[in-house]
This record gives sequence, C-alpha cells and structure tokens, in this order.
Amino acid sequence: MTAMPDAPSAHDILKLNDLGGYTVPTRGLYPFQWNWDAAITALGWMAAGDEARAWREVERLLEGQWDNGMVPHIVFHGDAETYFPGPEVWGVQRSPSTSAISQPPVLASVMKILFEEGRDRTLAEQKLAATLPAVIDYHLWFYRERDPEGTGRVCSYHPWESGMDNSPQWDGPLAGVPAVDAEYVRRDTGLVDPSERPHKYEYDRYIYLVKFFQQNDHDAKVLYRDCPYRVEDISLISILHRGTRDLVTLCEEDAASLDLVNAHGEALFSLKQSLARTEEGVQALWSEELGCFLSRDARANVLLEHVTTAGILPLFAGLPNDAQAKQMGGLVADWLAQAPYGVASTHPESTRFEPKRYWRGPSWLHINWMLAIGCEDHGLTQEAAQIKQASKDCIAAAGYWEYFNSVTGEGCGGRDFSWTAAMDLYWLNPLDIFTANKAQDSAVEVS
Repeated sequence: MTAMPDAPSAHDILKLNDLGGYTVPTRGLYPFQWNWDAAITALGWMAAGDEARAWREVERLLEGQWDNGMVPHIVFHGDAETYFPGPEVWGVQRSPSTSAISQPPVLASVMKILFEEGRDRTLAEQKLAATLPAVIDYHLWFYRERDPEGTGRVCSYHPWESGMDNSPQWDGPLAGVPAVDAEYVRRDTGLVDPSERPHKYEYDRYIYLVKFFQQNDHDAKVLYRDCPYRVEDISLISILHRGTRDLVTLCEEDAASLDLVNAHGEALFSLKQSLARTEEGVQALWSEELGCFLSRDARANVLLEHVTTAGILPLFAGLPNDAQAKQMGGLVADWLAQAPYGVASTHPESTRFEPKRYWRGPSWLHINWMLAIGCEDHGLTQEAAQIKQASKDCIAAAGYWEYFNSVTGEGCGGRDFSWTAAMDLYWLNPLDIFTANKAQDSAVEVS
C-alpha cells in the first residue's frame, strides 16, 4: 500500500474507526455514521476481504431510515460530546436518533458493486434481498418530496445535504437565509485547523436551517413551500440519477432470480419515469459558456455560475450528450493542469478558490472516483487515468486524510479517514486478494 512510513494501513484505519457494525469517518471529528461515508466505506470493507462487514455497514445505516423512506445524513448510534449539532439540536424523535436531512445517495451504486463483485454469492443474494426494498423507498422519497412538481431536478434544503457544505455554489442561496439568533459552540474548529473549515457566517445559517426544520415538524409540504434555502443541486441530481439506474439494473438484470421485479414492479415503473424526467430536465442546468452543468437557486430562479466538481458529476450519471461530455473532458484536463492533486472541488481559476478550505478548493478521493468512472463511461480514458494517478499522488504525499490541498497534496481536515482508506483499498491500490478475485471472475466469464 502507499501509506506514509510508520502510518497505519488503509485496513488498519477501517478497523480503528469500526464501532461495532458501523464505521465512523474519523474519531473525534465525526463520531457517528454518515450516509455517503458509510456507502464508500463499505467498498473498503469488501476490498479488504470482509464482505459480511461491508453489508453490515449498509444494514446499520438503514437502521436510521424514516418511515417516509428518507435515509438521514447522520445516524446517531451512540452518545458523543465532540460533535455539534448533535441529536438534541436536530430534535428528531426516533430511535436511533438521526439528523433531519439526507445526503447524496451513492448507496445504491455501492450496493450494485457489492452484489456484482462479491465472492460469496449466497451472502450477496441474501443481503440484497433484505436491503434493496429500503433503498428503493429511499429513492422514491427523493423524487416524491424533493421534486413534487416533477421537473426531474430534485432540490436540497441545506448545504450539508449536498455533501459539499461550503461550496461557492451555495454562497448566493445562503445569503437569503437568516443567521440563527441563539448561541452555540462549534466542535470542529477545536479539532481541525479553522482555516480548513467553513466560516462562522456559514455556520450561523446552517444552524438556522436546522432550527427551521424542527420548528416546522419536518413537514415536507411546508419545507418545500417555505424553506429559505431551496437549491436544485446538480451533484445530488447526478448521484441520485446514477443510483436509480443502478437500482433498476439490480432488479431487472442482476437480481432477476430474486423476483424483485414482481415484488416492486410499480416502484420500478415510477423510478423509470423519474429517470426520464431527469434526462430531459437536467438540460436546463447546462452552461455552454462554462462547459459544465450548474446548480440552480430555485428560490431566486437563477443558475449558480460557479465551476465546481458538482458541475462535472453528470458524467458519473451518464447525463451529458457527446458534445457536452467532450467539453467537460477538456475542462477536467485544464483543472488538473492548474491543481495537480486530484480534481479541486472548485476550479482553480475561480476567485473563490481556496485549496485548503473544505469544499472551496481541496480534492476529495470519493469525488475523484466518481469522476473517473464518469470519464471512463464517456470514453475519456486519458482524463480518467489522470484523475486516478492524481488521487494516488495525494495518498503518497500525505496518507489517509479527509481531503487534500489540491495544489500541494498536503493532507487536510480529519486524519485516519475511513473513506479515503476505502478508496485506496477498493480503487487505487486494491489488495492482492481482491485483484485476484476480479481476475478470476474475468477468466471464468471468458471461458
């Protein structure tokens, strides 16, 4: 592996962050189970040879699912004093406690990988049959409650829901959110260099929105009508679209023997309709001038003209046409030429580019992975290879950090980070056992 000398291996980090069936992103800074972290981490467990543990990660995440189908962005499996806002701030009355928003649903795409690439076929079939109905409900929730007008462009109600918390994309919409009028104490800036975290101005509005959800009893109709922050987030739209395609494939092709088509025929029909709406509706977010897709402030009815990794994630979803994909490929190459350690979360030419501050310029390996898949799917093989090599360079330079300075490769945020370790195990430097398993499967298919 490529970890720094005397540093824990990628597998060691997963074991270090394992709290009994669920994996925290890193100790202290993120002491619970996060939605898309859990999905990415499951790939690491599988790549390390523990398929049962990978599926257990999925099961523990789904313990937090609401009755309406939402899988929250945080599941509070235990108590911790190092994180704010905790369960008492979110005010969700259920067990286990959870947050009240979701996160980009990469889970379905990960489950497709776990099912297709897992060696234990009996385990894979059993676990898929047990968990897939919940994930179908999760996707139905997104389309039903976050796109009630059927535009094909689901919206988010909080920057945290995008996973890209302080991206420049959200500066405009966030300006329309009042600051919370209560005192609070952040925990993150006591654990990580404040220069790598969002500003207080942003946090004041993040917490206002949390209080707003609670005051309105998390009512979907009220939130869609009155939430001061409502954004058609192109990254969320893209990851949801890819996940929905993967769900349909799991039911109709990979798992046909499980009779999932018969059991969920009406739901699958609805999901296919949603896919068609997104394929049409997403074109309203394309910018020919910038050569990428954009998010949209649904309150102000304006496109958010910031070039970020969100705007090229439609490659992962298969949403661009050939001409658009070619333009986006050229943009990726230009991106990497200016910030060589992965695809910076904000384009280096942006006046708001900060290579160390969270989602305003650092590189994130799970995003790089999705972008590399998208490039490969669109025949941009050179760009995919460049993204993969840049990601390897991050780990070689610094080890397993939460994210990386996209100009220097310096590790930033939390250290000994689960999803970075998982990406190394699964994507960048797979263990011999996993590589051998994939090679053996390919040989069997050929014969």
